[in-house]
Amino acid sequence: MPMLDIFQNNAFSVTSLTDAINKLPFVPGKVGQLGIFQESGVSTTSIMIEEREGSLALIPTSHRGGPAAQNKNEKRKARSLIVPHIALEDTIMADEVQDVRSFGSESSLQSVQSVVNNRLSEMTTKHDATLEHLRIGAIKGKVLDADGVTVLYDLFSEFGVAPYAEIDFDLDAASPVNGAIKKICHGVKRKMEDALGAAPYTSIHAFCSEGFFDALVTHPEVTAAYDRYQESIFLRTGQARGQFDYGGIVFEEYRGSIGDVDFIPDGKAHFFPVGTPGLFRQYNAPADFVETVNTIGLPRYAKQAIDDEFGRWVKLHTQANPLPICTRPQVLIKGAA
Repeated sequence: MPMLDIFQNNAFSVTSLTDAINKLPFVPGKVGQLGIFQESGVSTTSIMIEEREGSLALIPTSHRGGPAAQNKNEKRKARSLIVPHIALEDTIMADEVQDVRSFGSESSLQSVQSVVNNRLSEMTTKHDATLEHLRIGAIKGKVLDADGVTVLYDLFSEFGVAPYAEIDFDLDAASPVNGAIKKICHGVKRKMEDALGAAPYTSIHAFCSEGFFDALVTHPEVTAAYDRYQESIFLRTGQARGQFDYGGIVFEEYRGSIGDVDFIPDGKAHFFPVGTPGLFRQYNAPADFVETVNTIGLPRYAKQAIDDEFGRWVKLHTQANPLPICTRPQVLIKGAA
């Protein structure tokens, strides 16, 4: 059919479609807006991470002329992680492009491109949400599949470290002790700095569920503190969907759920450092196309297949192969309201 013959044009090659889907407007979530993940492409479907752990110890005294204490060299570990493969397909039927013309134009190519771009835009939005879900998993220490249950990677197990016990903020205490919340915040900061060692950071951020955030901003200690320093502005205005700084931590209500999957469970908060070089990484592997074998991976790919038998449809295939991780998961701390 003449309209479907247009899909043989170079404008719909794997290179052009991939370029188009990567140029479509990106709709990031909260994690994307923070910009904490450093992205890099790899040419393989798995990555090898090498860990160097410098040891620091006190030197014991020894007798003059006697044997000296022996220096312990740093330990090196390597681990291999397979990059997840996320693919999505959709079909454009012949009737969807039949007799379609752009307003004020007779160009069939332009009209078909608009149909393809609209469809790619819809598919890109789903890839965006999926990537945000994977990144939230990396911040929580467990990268989960789309069902919110299946664990793709438990970063604590992968790196052989034990997570800190969940910290109870006791926000529902009947008779809260003044200064208790700030003391807990200081404890979070100390634990995180201990886990970071000499690694620098610029701030500590917390993604909170609605329940945790509301309990925190209405807690007597927090409201009293802001009442003194901001002339009751904090009490008179709403903080929902926003963020504020208390006890050296930036608390932000995280809005994110797809279907029955809540990205941040109710009553919980997840703490992580911001500004630490190389802490959050995302590796993009190449697509499983012949054209992309052993090439450096891109954030997304797109390809088409035409119904050669009857010419009734064109199938669009999009895929992403991202692996977002936290390279030092012990710095990730979980809190409860």
